[in-house]
Amino acid sequence: MAGLVAIYKKPADIEAFEKHYFGTHIPLAKTMPGVRRYEVSRGPVSVLAGPADVHLIGTVHFDDLEAMKRAFASPEGRATAADRRLFAPDDTGVQILVFDTREV
Repeated sequence: MAGLVAIYKKPADIEAFEKHYFGTHIPLAKTMPGVRRYEVSRGPVSVLAGPADVHLIGTVHFDDLEAMKRAFASPEGRATAADRRLFAPDDTGVQILVFDTREV
C-alpha cells in the first residue's frame, strides 16, 4: 500500500473549511482512479510535544506509489489537487506526506 497524509492546521473559519472539505473535496478525491480508502481523523488532534494547531488529518490509500502517481496525473487527480488550494491556498496551512508501506 501507499498513502498520502494531509495534515491541516486549524483554519480561520472551521465551519467553511469543513463544509468544503467534507462536501466537495472528499467526494472529488474519491473519484480518482485507484483510491482504495480515504480516512479522516475524528475529534480533536493532539500532539505529544509542541503546540497542537492541527485541525484535521486526511489519509488516502492506494495499492502502491505508481497507482498514486497515475491517480494524481488523471483529470480527477488534477482537479482534486487544484481543489485543495481553494481551502488551503498556501503550503503554510497544510503539510502533505507521501509514503509507501510494507508489512513487518
